[in-house]
Amino acid sequence: MIPTKKFIKDEFIGRRIKILECTDASLKGLEGTIVDESKNMLVIETNHGMKKIAKNIALFDIDGRIVEGRRITYRPEDRIRKIK
Repeated sequence: MIPTKKFIKDEFIGRRIKILECTDASLKGLEGTIVDESKNMLVIETNHGMKKIAKNIALFDIDGRIVEGRRITYRPEDRIRKIK
């Protein structure tokens, strides 16, 4: 499912996430809940503790929607204005 612009502009904290592809092979398949977000990072609570993931190196499944990390490399509050 391709995410809509509205979904990409929404808040991600509290959503389920899975890393589908990543330049760091050790992170591929990691699952958890997003607990914090900055311009370049997502903080994910997993069964193995907190993990910080750079947005621009991964392809994510966020609540069943595929999201390219490079498309969301903005501060959460700036995504509303900058994603077209």
